[in-house]
Amino acid sequence: MTGARLPVTVIGGYLGTGKTTLVNHLLRAADGRRLAVLVNDFGATPIDRDLIVSGSGDTLEISGGCVCCSYGSDLMEVLMALPGQRPDIERVVLEASGVALPGMVANAVTLLDPYRIDGIVVTADAETVRTRAADAYLGDTIRRQLAAADLVVLNRCDLVDETSRDATLAWIAEQAPAARAVPTTRAAIASELLLGLRDGSPSSPPLALGAPDAATLYDSLDLDLPPDIDLERLGRLLTVADTGVLRAKGIARDKDGRLLVLHVVGQRFAVEATPPNAMPGRLVVIGLRDRLDRRATLEAVRRSS
Repeated sequence: MTGARLPVTVIGGYLGTGKTTLVNHLLRAADGRRLAVLVNDFGATPIDRDLIVSGSGDTLEISGGCVCCSYGSDLMEVLMALPGQRPDIERVVLEASGVALPGMVANAVTLLDPYRIDGIVVTADAETVRTRAADAYLGDTIRRQLAAADLVVLNRCDLVDETSRDATLAWIAEQAPAARAVPTTRAAIASELLLGLRDGSPSSPPLALGAPDAATLYDSLDLDLPPDIDLERLGRLLTVADTGVLRAKGIARDKDGRLLVLHVVGQRFAVEATPPNAMPGRLVVIGLRDRLDRRATLEAVRRSS
C-alpha cells in the first residue's frame, strides 16, 4: 500500500460499559467521513437499525458512507483485506472485545503496514468500575485496559452522585496516569475528542464541538499562535493536568519555515509535519466546562513563544 497509513482508533473497556453506544454516536457524527467500524460480533454489538443502509454477510453498509464489519477471531485477516475491498475508507474504528486488552490489540495492528494507531479509548462504568477492579478475577484485566488508554470515557455518571463521580475520576487518574477521563451519560461525547487524535491529514475532524450536550459538557478556546512558537514546549505545558486540557490542535511554522502541527490528547502530545494547505497560526483547545483553565493555557502559549 502506498501513501499515508490508515489511522485506527481502538475502543476498549469491560463488558457493559457502553462501547456499543459510543460506536453508534460515532457513526451518527461521521459527518461525511468514511469510517470502517470493526466489531467482534453484530449480535453483541447491535448497530442502530436506522443507520443501516444494507447488509450482506459480515458487512453492514451504514448511512454516510461508513461500513461496519464483523471480525470475530479473524481481525488481522479483515484488516489486511479492508484497503483493497474499500479503498474509499479514511479511518478505522476498532471495537475490541470486553475482555480484550486494547493496548495489546493496538500493538498487533501496528505490525500491519497499511495502518497506524491514532488513539486508544477505554470506556468505564462510573457505578461499578472500582468494585470490578478490586475483584480477584476481573481486576487485572480492567486495570490493564485503563492503563493503556489515551482517553477514558467514564460512562453512566447519571447513576452516581457528584462525590462518587469525582472520587472515581481521581482513582482513574491513578490507574491511567497518561490519560484524561471524561464523565459522560449514555456515552455522549464529542467525536473530536475521539478521532484524529494524532492525525494531521486534511480528513481529520476539525476541533469544533458537535456532540449531544456539547454546549453544556465542554468548553473550548480558539487562540492565536505567534510565529516561531516552540510547539514541543507548548505540548509539554498543555499536558500538565491542572490545565484541564482534554484535546488540543495547533498549527505553526518553526524557525526554518516548516509547517508543523501539535496534537495533545490527555497527557500525551506529538508534533509532526502537516500538509502544506493547512493554515498556521491557530490553536484550538477543548476541555470540560468549568475545568479548562484559560489562564494556564494562555500562559503556556506565552512561555512557548
